[in-house]
Amino acid sequence: MPLCIHRRHAAFAGLAMVWLALSGCSTSQLVARAAAPLIDHGVAAMNRETDLELARASIPANLKMIEALLLADPGNASYRVQAAMGFYGYALGFVESTDRDRAAALYWRARDHALAALDRAGMVQATLMGDAAELERALAELDASAVPALFWTASAWGKWIELQLDDPARLAELPRVEALMRRVLALDETYYYGGVHVFFGVYYGGRAPMFGGDFARAARHFDRAAALSQNRLKLVDVYRARYLLWQMGEREAFHATLSRVLDAPAGSDPELNLVNALARQQAADLLAHEEDLF
Repeated sequence: MPLCIHRRHAAFAGLAMVWLALSGCSTSQLVARAAAPLIDHGVAAMNRETDLELARASIPANLKMIEALLLADPGNASYRVQAAMGFYGYALGFVESTDRDRAAALYWRARDHALAALDRAGMVQATLMGDAAELERALAELDASAVPALFWTASAWGKWIELQLDDPARLAELPRVEALMRRVLALDETYYYGGVHVFFGVYYGGRAPMFGGDFARAARHFDRAAALSQNRLKLVDVYRARYLLWQMGEREAFHATLSRVLDAPAGSDPELNLVNALARQQAADLLAHEEDLF
């Protein structure tokens, strides 16, 4: 009996070694991939957080854990997207208001992670930064599986540009960001609660018409984002007020929209607890500066 057990163990070990060799996965890669459910639960737990100070203190450690896993499994597109989301959210929620230079660096880091995922989806960075017609052809070949990488690449890239609007070279990159988001719009407008419509609401609402703005178009995008999220994502109203209503000089609507965000019950939508808590904080900050803005 012991000999039989030993033989079985040896056979199992041999099969395992063959499987590892055939799969091309190292032990560290297997361990990293096995952590995926834990990372998913960690992201879900963070999204449910209502205490902004606790979130501020916790997010960096979570981001470094994901980057540690990426050292073992650098081609893991799912971890790349989660890292991009995390760095983007951390910069947006906790850094940009006090340190724009650091926020820009974090947005660039988020963009790098998302670009790595986009590369896995079939678009290399050379194409992204190359000929515009070639970029459009490459985008047309991407399917819905590329939406997360497209969305977070464009989101992080767009915010990085927004913090450097005085640099003409950065503004020249904006049409490429728009092209990525247009592909998201074509493939899946529902991704991240209609976030692509928030992007275009800001894109058309945050500029005067003489500089390419289109207030009617922006309003339609914000309305669509609100419909797709069933008014659950409070950042839709915050961005409508911050970028569109302020640009239009609509102070009464600005005040009413942000007040509606503040009046919404906290914790009523657990999976959006954190982002909605940040939305309430931003709404309060904007209302505190209403006199200066108008």
